[in-house]
Order: sequence, then C-alpha cells, then structure tokens
Amino acid sequence: MKDFEYLFKREHSVYRKNKALWKRGSQAYSGGAGYIEQALIKHVSEIDLEFLERRQRAYYFNYPRKVARLITHYVLSSDPQRHNADSGMIEDFSRGGLRTNEVMRQFSTLLNVYGSAWMLIEMPRFEGDIDPERKERERLRPYAIAVSPLSVVDWAYGSDGRLKWALIEENTYSSVNPFAAPAYRSCRRLWTRDEWTLFEKDASSGKVIMRERGSHNLGAVPLVHAEEADGFGMDANHWFEDIVRISDAILNNESEAQMNIVKQMFGLLIISENFVRSARQPRVQTDDEDDNSPKFSHILARSAAIWEGTEEKGISRYISPSGTETKHIREENINLKKEMFDIVGMAIQRESPSSQTAESKAWDHQNVKQFLVSRVDILEQAEIKCWEFMNLWDATVKVPEVVYNREFAVVNMKESIDTLLGLKNIAVGDEYRREISRAAVSVLEKIKKITPETRKTILAEIENNVE
Repeated sequence: MKDFEYLFKREHSVYRKNKALWKRGSQAYSGGAGYIEQALIKHVSEIDLEFLERRQRAYYFNYPRKVARLITHYVLSSDPQRHNADSGMIEDFSRGGLRTNEVMRQFSTLLNVYGSAWMLIEMPRFEGDIDPERKERERLRPYAIAVSPLSVVDWAYGSDGRLKWALIEENTYSSVNPFAAPAYRSCRRLWTRDEWTLFEKDASSGKVIMRERGSHNLGAVPLVHAEEADGFGMDANHWFEDIVRISDAILNNESEAQMNIVKQMFGLLIISENFVRSARQPRVQTDDEDDNSPKFSHILARSAAIWEGTEEKGISRYISPSGTETKHIREENINLKKEMFDIVGMAIQRESPSSQTAESKAWDHQNVKQFLVSRVDILEQAEIKCWEFMNLWDATVKVPEVVYNREFAVVNMKESIDTLLGLKNIAVGDEYRREISRAAVSVLEKIKKITPETRKTILAEIENNVE
C-alpha cells in the first residue's frame, strides 16, 4: 500500500534550504505593520516602554518591493512581439482575466523575490464530447498560472533531463455552499508525465486520502521552472536576501532618527537629587488643604529621568539629542539605498551629471541594459515553453513566435533625439535615412505608447516616403 501520509512530509533539498529565506523575502515584499514588528530591533540600552513607542511610530520604506517591481517594469516596459498568437489567449492567458503580459509580470516578480519561479499550464476538466460551440461557451482551453516556489514542495528529474514528477501544495478554502461555513482544505497535487492526483489531509485526524485523479497524457509534467543562473554551482543564496537585510537596516536607522526628532521636541528631564529626596518624604496635610489639592507627581515624562547630585549644578532642566545625530543617520540611509541598487545592478550615477564623463555614463547605462537583457532571456524562454505546453493540451493552439524587447530606455532622451537629428543631416542614401527614421520610431515609443497597427502604418510610410 502506498504511503499517502508521506506526501505531506516531502520537501526537496533546495526547498528545505531556501524555505526560511523565501518566507522572509515574501514578508519583506508584503511589508506592513506585521513586518515592522518582525524586523525592528530593540537595542540593548532601550527600555520596553521606549521600544513599544518606537515600534508603534515606525514606518517602512518598502525598498524590496520597489526593487522587485522596478526590474519587472523595465523588462516589460514594451510589449513583447507574439506573431501568430491567439488574440483571445493573449487577452486572457490565465483563464481568470489576466493578460499574457500580466501573468509574465507575476512570474518575473516571483523570480526577482525568490530567484526561482514556476508556471503551471493546466486545462479545465470536463466530461463527454467537445465541439467548437461547447469549447467557446465553457471556455475549455489551456491556461497558465504563475506559481510561487513556496508552493512547489518537491520534484524530480528523469534521466532525459526533464521533470519526472512535481508535488504542489494547494491549501484552499472550500466555500461552494453559501449557507455553510467555508471549510479549510490542506491538499497536495502530484503531477506526473501522464496524470495528476489530488491528495487531501484531514485536519483533525491527520489521515491522507486520495480525493481526485485524472490523466492528461501529455508525456510531460506541465510545469515550467526558471532559476537565476547567477551563482550557479556555488550553492549561493539569492541576492534578494541581501536587499532585505539592507532594507531592514534602513528601517531600524530611520526608526532611531524618528525617535531622535521626537526627543528633540520633548527632551529628557534632569532634576536635582535633593528635590527628589524631599519629594519622597511624607508630607503632612495642613488644615486648609483638602484631599483634592494638587500633589507632586512621581511619574516623570519620557519614561525616565536623570538625577544630579548636589555637587553638580542641581538645576532641573531638559536635555535632548542634537540634530547632528539625526542628520548622520539620514546620510547613512542614503548611502545604504545607493549601495542596495548597485548590488542589484540597477544603479546609475546621478549625483553630479555635469561632472560625470560620457564614458562613465555609457558604462552605467550598459550595466543596466545587460542586467535587463539577461532577465529578458529567462522570461522569453519561459513564455515559449508555456505556449508549447498549451499546444500539447490543445493542438488548435498555435505556438507563436515570441520576441521580447531588448532595447531599454536607459539613455538620455534629449541626447538621443539630438543624435538622430545630427545623423539625419549626413548626406547618404535612402536606406540610411530609412534606418534613422525607424530608430526615431523606437524613441517615440519611449515617450508615447504606439499601437501595433499605428506602428505598422508609420513603418510603411517610412518605406514609401523618404525625403
């Protein structure tokens, strides 16, 4: 008898190694009050009351999300070309309303956060014969879903280098009946090259049962897996972990700077030791005083106070940190932010554009461009594999020619336009001038989005009318 319970214990060695880091990266990307409580560090000299106040006041600059989304936005800033692709599937790649670009954005962001991402290509389950009318009415067609590596718990490759099987965790709520409370379902789905099987674990007894089973006969596991090649063979952690740690440092520094500002407004009370001792002495109530008369308060503001001895000034006063410390903290955060983007490969020097040499600018832009091109290669290959799996599910779905953009607007727009105008003044042949006009169209697309139809019309005009 097969041990179904063991399926809920399985974890791939890569999954086990990275699970904690992946969860931390996911939490940093999500942000919010929950993450602040997790990431904010109480320093040694801080009492509980002060730390509680600092934690309640803290705010989070979500740089991990900005970095992950910025890469995706740059990579997919221009729509990929998909020649001979089904227009309906481009508009609804997920069968849930997400366009192809949107699904690929999800996939790209998962890859940025985890260094690993999966895409599941499925087909709705149906019974009986299918004709074009039913296919259109019930939308019986393949679809793609971006899957987090935290959901793909185990997998194995065959001797041919392809996936042999994969185990996906599917923890969902079943709320089919609107008059009954939703039921939590802990499930894992096993995909093989010929079939899938859904297993469910009972929450009370822990017993695992086989709930559903079906065959697909694709001859392959319908999952696309992408990993960053950076650090391949070195067992290295993903760079996003370093981004999170730098971001946490900024969070803690900014929190301290904020409390410095608060303390500058309120200060710390210093009182003479003699005054404290006299206040502690029992006080005899006079005949002309009642119980409601004002009394000395032993509760001192800002959670603590410093007592001075009689040999010192003995003058009660407030002290507070100067603004210099806050300024230095903010400067450190600015430096940390620059280093963070430099680690990713998205840094462009901007502090002094006038003093930066043309060679330095070109080197910065080249760094960014090469970083983005390497990301594009991964996404392009992943999408092509998705279309190939869709073709296996349904032979009527054509595999389009997919070409992602590899020209990115990381150069100065004004300089690009001036350069094109200067090149146009060179007296050479018609084809040279056509090529300049085509380059001008690419620059125009960086300023204003052009529909494919309009772009074709403009290119046709360039071919037929050269002045």
